[in-house]
Amino acid sequence: MQIFVGLGNPGAKYAQNRHNIGFMAVERIAEAHGFGPWKSKFQGAISEGRLGGDKVLLLKPETFMNLSGQSVGEAMRFYKLAPGDVTVFHDELDLAPGKCRVKTGGGHAGHNGLRSIHAHIGEAYRRVRLGIGHPGRKELVAGYVLHDFARGDAEWLDDLMRGLADGAPHLAEGDQSRFQNAVAQRMAPARPSKPAPPPKAEAPAAAAPPEEDSRNPLQKLVDKFR
Repeated sequence: MQIFVGLGNPGAKYAQNRHNIGFMAVERIAEAHGFGPWKSKFQGAISEGRLGGDKVLLLKPETFMNLSGQSVGEAMRFYKLAPGDVTVFHDELDLAPGKCRVKTGGGHAGHNGLRSIHAHIGEAYRRVRLGIGHPGRKELVAGYVLHDFARGDAEWLDDLMRGLADGAPHLAEGDQSRFQNAVAQRMAPARPSKPAPPPKAEAPAAAAPPEEDSRNPLQKLVDKFR
């Protein structure tokens, strides 16, 4: 069994925030793969289902972002799982909008949700980093992540969510390359091949040169007055 955790803040006020892209990811996975209804448990909302041959628990901590580790740790201990069985979907300032990267272990880079999870289960869990871009200055970060996605983000955000749902079974089976490919295909679908150019029209045959006039001058004069 595995736990897929989406990070965000609970409540309608935060539902479309950039910081809630992790919630959006697990919600789309649940919808696309026919998971069960969301229920309250482990200080969060959970939905159970299968991805390929793997049983997966989707978890949205409802402790608010800074205390996400409480919910994750409680669920992990209940099912007697290891940190390696946990995958966390979260917003990533250091990736361009729509980019997706997977890593296991490492620091939390100042992300408060990851910081809390580190404190409760350690760092040896897998992260799916979902790019939201950076506002440019550190003092703008808090307002940026707690602001809704712009209207212009709707298309790439929907493509990203579709890609995450497409690739989720590969992620569950540990095939990160196929997962990344599934996301990439949604973000940059293969262009249809260009039709072959029509065959060039054949150039008209050159006109045959006029036959040489072999008549003598007297014959030409006679023919003229016939």
